[in-house]
Amino acid sequence: MVWYACYGSNLLKSRFLCYIGGGTPVGSERTYLGCTDTTLPKADKKITINRELYFAKKSKTWSGGGVGFIKPEFDESINTLGRMYLITRDQFIELVKQEIRLVGDLMIDFENIVKAGSLVIRDKVWYGRLISLGSEDGYPIFTFTNEIFLGNDINPPNDYYLKIMVEGLKESYGMSQMEIEEYLKTKIGIRNTPNEKAPIRNKLI
Repeated sequence: MVWYACYGSNLLKSRFLCYIGGGTPVGSERTYLGCTDTTLPKADKKITINRELYFAKKSKTWSGGGVGFIKPEFDESINTLGRMYLITRDQFIELVKQEIRLVGDLMIDFENIVKAGSLVIRDKVWYGRLISLGSEDGYPIFTFTNEIFLGNDINPPNDYYLKIMVEGLKESYGMSQMEIEEYLKTKIGIRNTPNEKAPIRNKLI
């Protein structure tokens, strides 16, 4: 078993479970095949990730809006709110394959990622860098992001993506609407955009 740690739309459990059981998330234009093993996560927990959250790229899945990434570099001053799910290694591999749209076999050396701290398993894909975030309850924690900081591709998320994040933060952390707005409006890709100027709590909730 391993923990998969997320920080974007997968904060909402029903959205994440589309990767496990298959399906089309509300507001998304993509249908996920799911995993061979559709067993639900054994547990899920909150996690604070010491890497900066930002929004970038133009996702066809989300009608051209940006999606969440974290900077690869550790920064103890940064507290990105995450959620982690306890799944099998095979489910994690299939999750990564779905995220990077890979058809065919994928080998992940989990032990090497733990030793190195992070490892690029595929270059020139959106989520090709796997990062070790320590362990919890005896199981290693992994997340993924781009191999570099996509500073030239910053793009605000669309309303559906933001709404799912808002719902995920409420579900995972019990945050108030005001707390969620304060958390999100400072992120790269939202600050200095219409999403910051129009209060998130009024626009999306």
